[in-house]
Amino acid sequence: MYQFEKIDKRLLGEQIEEELMNYILQERLEVGQKIPNEFELAERFGVGRSTVREAVKALASKGILEVRRGSGTYVAGTSLPGEDPLGLSKLSDKYKLALELLDVRLMLEPEIAASAAEQATREEIQELVRLCDETEALYRSGKNHISKDIEFHTGIARCSKNRVVATLVPIINTAVMTFANLTHRMLRDETIETHRAVVNAIADHDSVGARCAMITHLTYNRQAIRRLWKEHEAAAEE
Repeated sequence: MYQFEKIDKRLLGEQIEEELMNYILQERLEVGQKIPNEFELAERFGVGRSTVREAVKALASKGILEVRRGSGTYVAGTSLPGEDPLGLSKLSDKYKLALELLDVRLMLEPEIAASAAEQATREEIQELVRLCDETEALYRSGKNHISKDIEFHTGIARCSKNRVVATLVPIINTAVMTFANLTHRMLRDETIETHRAVVNAIADHDSVGARCAMITHLTYNRQAIRRLWKEHEAAAEE
């Protein structure tokens, strides 16, 4: 049984985030299981509710937790994006890796988006709209958008209501990070436009539209990576 330890109130939310992640792992919580509420976590960690809320929000942005309004907070995944859950860090050609990850995303995400359009509740659609808005705001302001982008795609996967899809989220997370780190916002406008198209189709419960919008989104990404890969190879030959 995981033992909560009292933590100095002066410590930051990042440390509570780490403790909460350790609790999830040590208790072997599975996807879909509920964690203690913020009152209990705040008491056991010895910090304020705002600090717990910050930690929960951070883990939610990484696809680890899902906050369901009126219900509680649930485990959505158990692998942090930065932990290389797929073991791909050893692959040296990142452009080829990004292209291969996009090919896998094209196999998966259009159908995930189509399923989300059929299954998403009104509350879940509202959450997707919020995530889309926040990702766009970060893009336009020039701030780091990667965590929010991951949270957006994780939200779509969650809306599919498919438990197997939940286990595939680390693939999507790794792909989003790999792409973003190589392209450096070069598709800002295309990303904003296609994200919005995906959300609008899901909101309309238009499965065909959601599938097509996601294909368009990923096709833009794939074309960009192919251009960058060719430029990288050409420069290496000079």
